[in-house]
Amino acid sequence: MTKSFGPLKLHVPEPPERPGHEPDFSYLHVKRAGETRRPPVNALPSETSDLAYGLVRVLDDDGNAVGPWRPEIAPELLIRGLRSMLTLRVYDARMLTAQRQKKMSFYMQSLGEEAISVGHTLALEPDDMCFPTYRQQGILVARGASLVEMMCQLFSNSRDPIKGRQMPILHSHRKHGFFSLAGNLGTQFIQAVGWAMASAIKGGTQIASAWIGDGSTAEPDFHSALTFAAVYQAPVILNVVNNQWAISSFQFIAGGEATTFAARGVGNGIASLRVDGNDLLAVYAASKWAIERARRGLGPTLVEWITYRAGAHSTADDPTKYRPADDWARFPLGDPVRRLKQHLIAGGVWSDEQHERLQKEVEDEVIAAQKEAESYGTLATGPLPSAALMFDDVYAVMPEHLRRQRQQLGV
Repeated sequence: MTKSFGPLKLHVPEPPERPGHEPDFSYLHVKRAGETRRPPVNALPSETSDLAYGLVRVLDDDGNAVGPWRPEIAPELLIRGLRSMLTLRVYDARMLTAQRQKKMSFYMQSLGEEAISVGHTLALEPDDMCFPTYRQQGILVARGASLVEMMCQLFSNSRDPIKGRQMPILHSHRKHGFFSLAGNLGTQFIQAVGWAMASAIKGGTQIASAWIGDGSTAEPDFHSALTFAAVYQAPVILNVVNNQWAISSFQFIAGGEATTFAARGVGNGIASLRVDGNDLLAVYAASKWAIERARRGLGPTLVEWITYRAGAHSTADDPTKYRPADDWARFPLGDPVRRLKQHLIAGGVWSDEQHERLQKEVEDEVIAAQKEAESYGTLATGPLPSAALMFDDVYAVMPEHLRRQRQQLGV
């Protein structure tokens, strides 16, 4: 006789916080700074299982660098990182305003996540290839890309380096090792693994760094990338930026409730880390560990960066509809810019006065870049790229039917 257990039910994950409620971050299981062990670089993937559930942190609440992950990093490099983060934050704020002024159609800011892209870039070599998703414009800033050129792409103006063929923020900068972004998310992960495999096949020295958000880990490309990276021991860093929200879907919907995203790496035979993404020193240290593994032929590393999307998903989103308004202020890992500033001041190499001067210098630099970029046009004022460009750069010899279409268009 079959025992009855009642009707079957499905579990639908719900976020712990909604508008009008107190923010609740107890699900994060935050560890104390310095508490998570640092294994040798040549550790087996299976020996990193506990790290996929821990949290690599270096900066404590007083701004001191503590624990086994504390990196050897010169103050000058930290100040360079601080400058890049401040530049990115000012840049984002001004571009967000420019979108509201109809100078571009769309924008996505990195507010609250600046330490991840900047700290990781400081650890890479300039010729290593990055395969970003959106919100990694910090890679370009840290690598010294022209702010004017970046803005021209956003404004879709006559100096747009992509000639109006990409929506704003989907940058492409070969000279800065920044692979073309795609709007259909997830594809860049498997592309990065393939690129890294090609680098190894050719006997190169460059590694690849792939980026994906917590929501996009539910895409098939994510799992295919893990399989290929593990089987062929590809020299690639697999970065999962867990900022808790995929547009209005909480990270539990993508599978973050029952386990961590880092644990998916271990399950595929990949060394994995879970890291405080708002601690630039932890980001740098974890990145260096993973990068050394890749260069020594020890295979891929999956890193889950824990952070919080401080603002809206994009200019088409209103986060007050699905989460508390003061949630970022309550996030237990704090503000990455403020934390690095505190560390530098505690170390006696920085001051409030120096910070204010740097802030003003960065603001002036971004304003000057915006003024120049707008002199070449905006989406609202033009001039825009010629419609004739849609026929260029596709075929070596243009087919006759496209030639006729171009003639009909009159361009």
